[in-house]
Amino acid sequence: MSTTQSPRSDTRARIVEVALELFASQGYEKTSLREIADRLGVTKAALYYHFKTKDDIVHGIVETMSAPIDDTIAWGEGKPWSPELRDELVRRFAAGMVERAPLLRFFHENQPALRESPAGLEFKERMLAMIRLVQGPHADFRDRLRASMTLFSIHSALFLLKQDELPEDGQEPGAKGRVENLAEAVEAALDVALEIASRIEPVGA
Repeated sequence: MSTTQSPRSDTRARIVEVALELFASQGYEKTSLREIADRLGVTKAALYYHFKTKDDIVHGIVETMSAPIDDTIAWGEGKPWSPELRDELVRRFAAGMVERAPLLRFFHENQPALRESPAGLEFKERMLAMIRLVQGPHADFRDRLRASMTLFSIHSALFLLKQDELPEDGQEPGAKGRVENLAEAVEAALDVALEIASRIEPVGA
């Protein structure tokens, strides 16, 4: 079976890519459909053929870039909980997010605008499903909190990485406490995430 994308799917993918760049750099609310069309070099009518609203584009972003989370959830569902399963879920989530860093950064920086949007709620449900898998059955509140902080360690690493890209007064890039690239940030995040996760031991698991 051919895996060649159609021109229509190529255009949709390009719209998602450009919109994500603009949303992440200047904010969801401050980005217009006109700006997205101009960056793509197409008319608004051409953009409307694929996406009618900004919310539709965000839905496309979530569907396109949440694939690693969906794959990890599908892999973990139905398996008996164990510390080994817990750690593998965290590793898979972290690995998938290396290539999806713009998605996490986008949601982190646009939370007020997206919190109640359909796409935002879909992403929230994905994260809640991941948390439930990591925390295991019969988890108390502390273990639920540990599971949440385990996954959000990945988000936090990407937030700090962005701050490191903007040198502070009197501090040069590469100074102590900074990381150099995304891979290094995710490696550090995974170490911290697994450290937190190691304390999750739900009763009856």
